Order: sequence, then structure tokens, then C-alpha cells
Amino acid sequence: MKRVVFTDGSASPNPGPGGFSVIDSETGEPLILGCSKKTTNIVMEGEAMAAAMEAFPEVEIHSDSEFWINVLTKWAPGWKKNNWTKRTGSIKNLELVKRLYALYTSNKVALVWVRGHVGTEMNEKADEWANNAREKKTFGSIEIIEIEPKGEE
Repeated sequence: MKRVVFTDGSASPNPGPGGFSVIDSETGEPLILGCSKKTTNIVMEGEAMAAAMEAFPEVEIHSDSEFWINVLTKWAPGWKKNNWTKRTGSIKNLELVKRLYALYTSNKVALVWVRGHVGTEMNEKADEWANNAREKKTFGSIEIIEIEPKGEE
């Protein structure tokens, strides 16, 4: 059965402490939460997607990260074909890019872009829980996954 989730990530300041969330699309309740002492918004957005794909091999991810959706659907296939290089220089966060692309291509994943911060209820809940995770506020018995400090914009 396909799981439908919303994901989000945050860092404040950016770079700085960060958090991410994967929430259930029906209830708005967190399914997975994570944090890092020093990271970026981009890394936390990617970690949220990775966590969703690792937990649910058949998943529909709603995300406001147009960047990561483009990486997975448009750019990574060419980067991989070119031995993980691009014409304009190095690929930032390459380890995370490779991990995400491997998950994306080996699972049944549908990516749905949603405009951020325009009142979409479940996107706002994912943002709220990403911020809570950054502050190490958890939900019920969910343990917050600690991610090693890393990332560059």
C-alpha cells in the first residue's frame, strides 16, 4: 500500500541547527523526526525525503522543495551518467544526492511539489514539525534521529 506523506526541513539560522519531519498526509501527525546540530535547509529537506523513502518503499512524497524534486527527476540522471560531475563545477552535498537518487530509483516513489508557506495545511504541519524537531521537541514515542553535522548551500 502506498503511503502518502508530507516532508519538510529547516535550519535556523541557515546554516545552523536543523530539523526535518515526515508527516502522515491524513492526520498531520509526525511519522519520522530528525535533527542536526549544524546543517542547512537544503540538507534537512533532503534528509526528510530520504527518511520517507527508507521507511516506505512505496511512497508519495509531497514537498515544497522544488530543488530536491528537480535533483531527483531532472539533474541526477545526467550527473550519474557523467560519473557524478556537472559542467558548472562540483555537486554540493554529493553524498546525500547519491543516497537520495539510489532510494528514488530503487523504490516506488512519486514526488509532488507543493508551494510552500501559502497555507496548504499538511505542508504547514510538516514545517511546524521540522521546526519542533530542530528544537528537539518530539511527538509521542517518536525518537528524533540525530544527523551528523554537514551540508553546504
